Amino acid sequence: MLPSQTHVNISFFQPHAFLMIGIPGHEAVHGWISIPFSSMYTVALTGNCLILLAVRKTPSLHQPMYYFLSMLALTDVGLTLSTLPTTLAVLWFGHRLIGFNACLVQMFFLHSFSVVESSVLLAMSFDRFVAISNPLRYATVLTNNVIIRIGIAIVTRATVSLFPGPFLLKRLNFCPGKILLSHSFCFHADVMKRACADITVNILYGLYVVLSTVGVDSLLIFLSYTLILRTVMGLASPRERVRALNTCVSHILAVLIFYIPVIGVSMIHRFGRHLPHIVHALIAYVYLVVPPVLNPIIYSVKSKPIREAMLRLLREKRQG
Repeated sequence: MLPSQTHVNISFFQPHAFLMIGIPGHEAVHGWISIPFSSMYTVALTGNCLILLAVRKTPSLHQPMYYFLSMLALTDVGLTLSTLPTTLAVLWFGHRLIGFNACLVQMFFLHSFSVVESSVLLAMSFDRFVAISNPLRYATVLTNNVIIRIGIAIVTRATVSLFPGPFLLKRLNFCPGKILLSHSFCFHADVMKRACADITVNILYGLYVVLSTVGVDSLLIFLSYTLILRTVMGLASPRERVRALNTCVSHILAVLIFYIPVIGVSMIHRFGRHLPHIVHALIAYVYLVVPPVLNPIIYSVKSKPIREAMLRLLREKRQG
């Protein structure tokens, strides 16, 4: 009995913790690097929370377009909070350890919010398609009940897609000497490479999740804008065409700043093994930190109703 138990303990190993890394090769200046990161996290949380409050407290913004924008802002808050604790812990205090189970939990929420963001961007493209192609039926197609159902479907899809991930990792045998991660947070592709086992199932699962969520969403967004462009080109007045396209500019920018880094991260983890570690780290930070920072800036600049509502909130805070 005892010999067999010893054999099991030796043959199967899961680390108690992983060792995270900040900016590889620049550990000595992590304190200075933390300043722009802290600023970006502050802007992301403040900007997205302002959008949520502005939509909630302004009756004129109780429309489908702004409800979807609220979903995007809430997702960006969740995405920011998924990476903020460990990133700032590494940069501020040099605290690099993260427990194995805590790593899996962070990985689940990080990837779930990414899938939710992709789905919300798809829902927003559908909103723009309905608003431009059939404006008279816009309010009857996108009712409050329909928007709630879309929101529930988005969360359910992300949860069901990402739920198997942590369990597929927990079944793996890990190498005792391979506990150093490539980032200051846990990525599925990064964690599974620390295993000393066959990870074919994990690779296929990760590929399936990417193709069935982000891949499908990006194709449907492209299709929706093809139909939007076709509708816009059918408008008689050039002024109407410009006005219709102008309502899509913010969303197009949000799509670009989300999907371009997503593609970059996917390509680097699969084909960029020989690239310097700092390239992996920077692309990952761009993917996870930049969209939540830029989205509220884009929408506050391009959308006059959102900008006015946010400024009104800030004035009320100052006067209060």
